[in-house]
Amino acid sequence: MSTLHAIILGLVQGLTEFLPVSSSGHLALVPWLFGWDHFGGDDVLENAFDVALHLGTLMGSIVYLRSDVIRYGTAGMGWLKKRGPLSGDARVAWLLAATAVPTGILGLLVVAVTDDLGDRTWLVAVSLIVFGLVLYLADRRPSDRGLNDIRLRDALLLGVAQGLAFQPGVSRSGVTLTVARGVGIEREAATRLVFLMSLPVIAGAGLVKASDLVVPAGWWGPFIWGTLAAAVSGWFAVHWMLRFVARVGFGGFAVYRVAVGVGVLVLLASSFR
Repeated sequence: MSTLHAIILGLVQGLTEFLPVSSSGHLALVPWLFGWDHFGGDDVLENAFDVALHLGTLMGSIVYLRSDVIRYGTAGMGWLKKRGPLSGDARVAWLLAATAVPTGILGLLVVAVTDDLGDRTWLVAVSLIVFGLVLYLADRRPSDRGLNDIRLRDALLLGVAQGLAFQPGVSRSGVTLTVARGVGIEREAATRLVFLMSLPVIAGAGLVKASDLVVPAGWWGPFIWGTLAAAVSGWFAVHWMLRFVARVGFGGFAVYRVAVGVGVLVLLASSFR
């Protein structure tokens, strides 16, 4: 793999991990579109590179969200020491933790019973279209709830949605934003919630795959550059979503998803790839 290709894939991963457009879908479509075959069927090597990119994304997002991580982490651990009524930041912290439970259970089940679905290009395209339309409809619903208004059933529903977003093209952030908007959480709060929910999931997914993490000789350069590109682009994606997109809505992403999905289906029908 060239350094340029590693950087491109790192940028794609970092940006699309937090935008509701499916990072796994884009990481499957970009090599398919350009005819890249970097791994030659070596699933272990491909898995290791995927872990490296997710590590970069995790680093970038934690740096940006560090004040929230410290705020809710401190409040949640403080409640463990003092106990008493669960309210305020401590309540939000433990509800965030609750979202990881169904996500983790479903994630382990998916890993155990399914194969890699990213090579089903038509299914990636259909998922982009269908879940883009669902996001658009959910985003049009009226909303006035903030982070402190989240209930346990909301947290569990969000966790289930996150755990079921294993098909490339669905988008983990997209489907959780859809659910958050569907239950009436306003855009900026929903966006921040989805980002904070994602941190333990990205870290956990990396740990599950870490047993296969082997970097062959000659691959350290692409791994390092890809990881750095994912970290920087992940930081910018979080910044952009929280500062701008959350205020104007997710309709543009829905249009993009449908356009990409339709474009891929057209290319498939034309035997371009």
